[in-house]
Amino acid sequence: MSELHKFLFDGLPVRGCIVRLTDAWQEILARRDSNTTTGPWPAPVAELLGEMAAAGALMQSNIKFNGALVLQIFGDGPVKVAVAEVQHDLGLRVTAKVVGDVGVDARLAEMVNVHNKGRCAITLDPKDKFPGQQPYQGVVPLHGDHGEKIGKLSEVLQHYMLQSEQLDTTLVLAADGKVAAGLLIQRLPTQGEGNLAGSLVSKANEDEIGLNEDYNRISILASSLTREELLELDVDTILQRLFWEEKVLRFEPSTPRFECTCSRDRVGNMIRGLGRAEADGIVEERGEIEVACDFCGRQYRFDAVDAAQLFTAAGDQPPVSPTVQ
Repeated sequence: MSELHKFLFDGLPVRGCIVRLTDAWQEILARRDSNTTTGPWPAPVAELLGEMAAAGALMQSNIKFNGALVLQIFGDGPVKVAVAEVQHDLGLRVTAKVVGDVGVDARLAEMVNVHNKGRCAITLDPKDKFPGQQPYQGVVPLHGDHGEKIGKLSEVLQHYMLQSEQLDTTLVLAADGKVAAGLLIQRLPTQGEGNLAGSLVSKANEDEIGLNEDYNRISILASSLTREELLELDVDTILQRLFWEEKVLRFEPSTPRFECTCSRDRVGNMIRGLGRAEADGIVEERGEIEVACDFCGRQYRFDAVDAAQLFTAAGDQPPVSPTVQ
């Protein structure tokens, strides 16, 4: 079963989170593999999406936000866009648009940053928006401050967290055909609203140099975790191996799961956005409008009557016949 564990280091301004997506990730891959229209993702693309799913779950779990966290990579290579969406309750889904050949050993830069124009966007989309409220979005390029290409998704997101949140972050991510997993370590401020000073942080550690040393030590330990260990070992074993000298305070685990938020109403709204002329043209040419969800593969079909009703005011639609019980 998929699991996500949050933890703190007692007496230190450092928090952590580890996630292992097993059944949730396998369901995502199985749905894609069974899609006769698209077929499975190339292995490097699936690995990237697995890392994005794990990273999205880690980031969502660290914020108090009632809505969706959407992690997107817009590329200038064969992968034009890759998306991982994680709801506040850790329901998640992923997809990607691939328009060219992806080599069996393709890396991040070769898939999405061929000409150094790729970018990563993190969007927070509130579930219950106020009138006029827009989602918050932060964007970072897929290259360093001096134009060098970034080789790993973890490095991109560490850069994002440092730029947008001013929080030192260490990420280790990995995915294969069975597991998508990630470990996040983050340095917390000890000053300002919601700080840890006077609570978990001991007075002896309030010196800034000492705090940096504490985070750096734990970050180095986390960075020593190998891809194979992250994919193959259980959470208890990983935490014990890495932090056996630290006092780790753990919280009740959460259970991420695959969940698609598509619906017939949402697809209908999308068709309305095309306009009546284009919708009628599709029906005339094909006999119906057929839309497949990119995330879960579910098919939605609208015949001529269905399509016409989308553009008919509610008061003008014919009454629905009562159902005989």
